[in-house]
Amino acid sequence: MDPASPAPDTAPHGAPTPASAPGRATPSPQPRRARRSVTRRAFVTGGLAVLLTAGGSAAWAANRFLVPHVEVSDVAAYEAEHSTASAPATATPDAEPETLTATRFSDGSTSIDVSTVTTDTLTYYVADVVLGDATDLRSAFANNQFGENITQTTSEIAAANGAVFAVNGDYYGFRSTGIEIRNGVVYRDEGARQGLAFYTDGHVEVYDETQTTAAELLASGVWNTLSFGPAIVEGGQVVDGIDSVEIDTNIGNHSIQGDQPRTAVGVIDDNHLVFVVVDGRQEGYSEGVTLPELADIMLSLGATTAYNLDGGGSSTMYFNGQVINSPSNGGERGTSDILYVAA
Repeated sequence: MDPASPAPDTAPHGAPTPASAPGRATPSPQPRRARRSVTRRAFVTGGLAVLLTAGGSAAWAANRFLVPHVEVSDVAAYEAEHSTASAPATATPDAEPETLTATRFSDGSTSIDVSTVTTDTLTYYVADVVLGDATDLRSAFANNQFGENITQTTSEIAAANGAVFAVNGDYYGFRSTGIEIRNGVVYRDEGARQGLAFYTDGHVEVYDETQTTAAELLASGVWNTLSFGPAIVEGGQVVDGIDSVEIDTNIGNHSIQGDQPRTAVGVIDDNHLVFVVVDGRQEGYSEGVTLPELADIMLSLGATTAYNLDGGGSSTMYFNGQVINSPSNGGERGTSDILYVAA
């Protein structure tokens, strides 16, 4: 979850070491940050252990934060049966051949260009994504399952789905609320906050989940939704008040302010998106950004709409088989879901 969220940090489990961006050495994991991550996990685990002596409250805590609750056991089969839109069509013989380099992927009219921006105190990664079809941008869940407390690393989910590019999603599995439509299938319809909707015609909208339903969105052509936020850019302007916004969770509202690792998606035009992952909490390498600073980055990249995704230790960008940023935990953290483009 985002930095101040109560979700426990998940220890890296066999995840690949973050790879360097092209032409740039990968920063060594920061021991102090790693200790902080271990300490936080120990605190959460220890806290739950203490609760075990308290009977019912311990059972609630373990059930809420640790125990996987699988609602759909085979997402691929479920989507094949229920999706309202077709998967991307196979390229025709006369289409442009696929190309893949250290910084670029193209396949027909879909292209991804990855770059790195570095200053004295900040490093962030940019993926400029042009989609040949809106359905080229897909979502995938950890372990090919939908439910709560089901996690894998971004790279594991990406590899399992043949992704050439991926970022972490909205960590839907830590909540029981929100509207979750993925790849044309409704998984959850509990409107609670400001969401983001990707339509099959290529346009993207920020919307109020409490003013509609998943069925209405699906009928209007929605392909994917995200439920995290807030929107940080609308109408080509930084959204007022994001310097004090809190993110709502199932157990209260929590600040997401200060310099933090961040993940965001921006809209430049129909079928033209920009994804940004900002590294943070790594002194001497990258401190992270505030939400207004993240909004300024998105504006500088040409986004007229931008939306904040799960951040903190979850912030991860994957390209061409590697994690190209440096996650703040010293390695990848498990998450519920990703957005990706397949090779």
